[in-house]
Amino acid sequence: MCELFGLSSDRPVAANRELDMFRLRGGGKADNPDGWGIAWLTNGVFSLVKEPTPAHQSNLFEQLCDTTRSNLVIAHVRKASFPTVIDMNNTHPFQRVCCGKEWVFAHNGMVPDIVDIELSGNNPVCCPTGKTDSEYAFCHLLGRIAEHFHGLPSATPSTWLENLATVSGLVASLGKFNFLMSDGEHLIAYGHDRLHYLERSGAGQIETGNSVLIATEPLDGHAAWTAFQPGELRLYRVGKMIGGMMAQPAPATILHDTEAGLYRGPESNITRSNNARFAMQHKGDMT
Repeated sequence: MCELFGLSSDRPVAANRELDMFRLRGGGKADNPDGWGIAWLTNGVFSLVKEPTPAHQSNLFEQLCDTTRSNLVIAHVRKASFPTVIDMNNTHPFQRVCCGKEWVFAHNGMVPDIVDIELSGNNPVCCPTGKTDSEYAFCHLLGRIAEHFHGLPSATPSTWLENLATVSGLVASLGKFNFLMSDGEHLIAYGHDRLHYLERSGAGQIETGNSVLIATEPLDGHAAWTAFQPGELRLYRVGKMIGGMMAQPAPATILHDTEAGLYRGPESNITRSNNARFAMQHKGDMT
């Protein structure tokens, strides 16, 4: 059911070995044959390349594995599920501009109910071009981020991230919701039930410096690969973790109150996104 790859580093690096191992999981060593995409940052701007074809057979992806150097990468290989249509519009990652920043997003899992939630609302910041629940979820997150993002810096620096973690937990309650997301500065990773990270310190790492790799499944036998805790959101900047939160998913049975724009639980109690339970651990300045 799709797989994710992410990289954050304190300098542009070549991740050709890791990217090539990930590429082979696109229909070769894993059943994800329905498209691939990679977004990488160069001089503060994302480049995005994707194809609705098997990654393990793509000459273009193979070339990009050898030539890509960046300090921020998000990649995805797809197993089509919702919908089963295989085309460019439904191929991850997705890219949007919101709050004056360029955002990239890729998702693993299924949250089909988010489509009706988004269609019943009026999201002024994002409209999907494809039909995947993933892109609708991306737009949903951006809509919630936009509600708080412009409060900075008068609000606390973590306001928009707290809101993102809370809403991620609510969306996760609709199904399975693992994702990677970036605003061109941070790498945001949310592990609902299937995501791992490998952190590498600068000591003895002349080429890679401080960096983190994130993948749906460990890409090699390195013992330091660590599974995300269920509902864990981790925030990285230039290869170091600077924030972390635990977002507890809301009850599994959730409807959407279209008039109030809120999530309504099974006992008709209205739960605003900022009331969802979470524990937060700050590990540095996010700005």
